[in-house]
Amino acid sequence: MKKRLIPSFLLIFAMALAMGSCQDKNPVIEIETPKGKILVELYPDKAPVTAGNFLDLVKKGVYDGGDFYRTVRGVDENNPVVIQVLQGGVANKELKEKVSPIAHETTEQTGIKHLDGVISMARSKPGTATTEFFICVNAQPELDLRGRRNPDGQGFAAFGRVLEGMEVVRAIWSGNAEGQRLVPPQRIHKIVVK
Repeated sequence: MKKRLIPSFLLIFAMALAMGSCQDKNPVIEIETPKGKILVELYPDKAPVTAGNFLDLVKKGVYDGGDFYRTVRGVDENNPVVIQVLQGGVANKELKEKVSPIAHETTEQTGIKHLDGVISMARSKPGTATTEFFICVNAQPELDLRGRRNPDGQGFAAFGRVLEGMEVVRAIWSGNAEGQRLVPPQRIHKIVVK
């Protein structure tokens, strides 16, 4: 009889573990573009403010019809610190202005460094990020806390990473541009939670 109880106990334990791991999965979003789809895993456990805000905006459809409009491929005229990112966001200026800025989460707080494929929020001063985001192309340590890209040294708020579709990110990033402006911008048809 004990032999039957042990396997039953193990089966129940295994099922409980499986159910727990399914519930603990990070959310994944899908960005649909003319060049293909980009799957991004968000890290609300590490960056609760930033990932939570982005996920809320996605669920509200704020990014649908937006664009990837900026490609940074090196030094720009306003900043000598080299970075490589693809930036996108909201097309509707009125809608963008209705979104409240969020508190800044540094890379030291979250543990999420700006590596290849990491998604992060664009900002001017700390605590001003709203809707605009970027995806790193290659590692970008100058965007981390104490990095030199932003004079305040606070870096940018990373909150997830591309799981699939970096070839799409690179294709858009390397497209035709005038300065840093993609010409034409690449439409974000929609972003949905998978």
